[in-house]
Amino acid sequence: MAALMTPGTGAPPAPGDFSGEGSQGLPDPSPEPKQLPELIRMKRDGGRLSEADIRGFVAAVVNGSAQGAQIGAMLMAIRLRGMDLEETSVLTQALAQSGQQLEWPEAWRQQLVDKHSTGGVGDKVSLVLAPALAACGCKVPMISGRGLGHTGGTLDKLESIPGFNVIQSPEQMQVLLDQAGCCIVGQSEQLVPADGILYAARDVTATVDSLPLITASILSKKLVEGLSALVVDVKFGGAAVFPNQEQARELAKTLVGVGASLGLRVAAALTAMDKPLGRCVGHALEVEEALLCMDGAGPPDLRDLVTTLGGALLWLSGHAGTQAQGAARVAAALDDGSALGRFERMLAAQGVDPGLARALCSGSPAERRQLLPRAREQEELLAPADGTVELVRALPLALVLHELGAGRSRAGEPLRLGVGAELLVDVGQRLRRTPWLRVHRDGPALSGPQSRALQEALVLSDRAPFAAPSPFAELVLPPQQ
Repeated sequence: MAALMTPGTGAPPAPGDFSGEGSQGLPDPSPEPKQLPELIRMKRDGGRLSEADIRGFVAAVVNGSAQGAQIGAMLMAIRLRGMDLEETSVLTQALAQSGQQLEWPEAWRQQLVDKHSTGGVGDKVSLVLAPALAACGCKVPMISGRGLGHTGGTLDKLESIPGFNVIQSPEQMQVLLDQAGCCIVGQSEQLVPADGILYAARDVTATVDSLPLITASILSKKLVEGLSALVVDVKFGGAAVFPNQEQARELAKTLVGVGASLGLRVAAALTAMDKPLGRCVGHALEVEEALLCMDGAGPPDLRDLVTTLGGALLWLSGHAGTQAQGAARVAAALDDGSALGRFERMLAAQGVDPGLARALCSGSPAERRQLLPRAREQEELLAPADGTVELVRALPLALVLHELGAGRSRAGEPLRLGVGAELLVDVGQRLRRTPWLRVHRDGPALSGPQSRALQEALVLSDRAPFAAPSPFAELVLPPQQ
């Protein structure tokens, strides 16, 4: 069974010096721990926190001695003043050690890989990539999240499959990895509890876009998994946390640098999130599209991103000689049915009736739709004019679907799992005044403002048809590569 290390044991090596101030590293811990108001004042005024300072703050968050106002004030001070790579490394390590640590059989050490995304509209990559990597000989203990705001969460998508259980103990996770090679589970109260508290506070204190806080949140959850390699999909564009590629690259470099300081091989892919990924947005619809991708079909942009990210992971973890060879192996797993077979095993192992899992993975698209939650009504929108599709803006589409019940504004809010939208056109396609979008809804017809918002998401031009570009822009690699 998966062993659990108590907080503070089995830690990664201490981070090296990234400050450009020599090799002395962080100062020795102060014999007298500072009080929280003093720590907040130091960071507010641009000071640098010691390892003891940071660990003291995280301990106060976990044991409840930090008041909500103090947590918010520290987060805002970090957001405004930043942290250098050493501070960020210590914060990441302290968050990771705030709960239990996962340990796996020694034979799995080089097989353990994972992927994380900063969130995008229609982003169902994890549903496809985890089983594809398992089919390539990896173990993928994916700890994922729920959607909040306009971004749908991986766990929410999977819970549209009747019976799928995202709550799994560390012991159950090992059984899942043994049986299926992959699992996709929720963050428990035992794993990285400090991050759960800070994440909730960031959401209500306008500090979500802080580079050190994003980095520590992402990497702390991955450190407890004991990975040999991680790839982070950093989104940029109109429906992403970062509007442009330059800001996304800054986060990518921080993730890679902090990962290296903690002994974790991290690569960060920069990918565009102006248009939805694939053609479907909405939980059950995205599961259908993920299954289509595992049939060796589906939208080209989704397949391209799955194979690119998977190829980078196989290369980083030593399962492929080059990124291109890794991408070819992932593509083969999609085409020969082995990724779909792993997905079926994962579904059955995580609570889905084996007959339903088999029917979902072997049925036609029409048969699959009958097995998943469906919205009561469908409504199609006609293109307002002839033209070439330049762009389908992801954000207004996601915001309307959020209003229709596909998203949540508060943690724990129920979702309408069948609500969503299907794009009936591709970017670059020449379009007549024909239907371009099919909305799946449970409630009444779209309101006037909702229809206008959706129509304005369609951007047409007069230029000749063109091939849609890949969402993948660049890959930031760890120093040793």
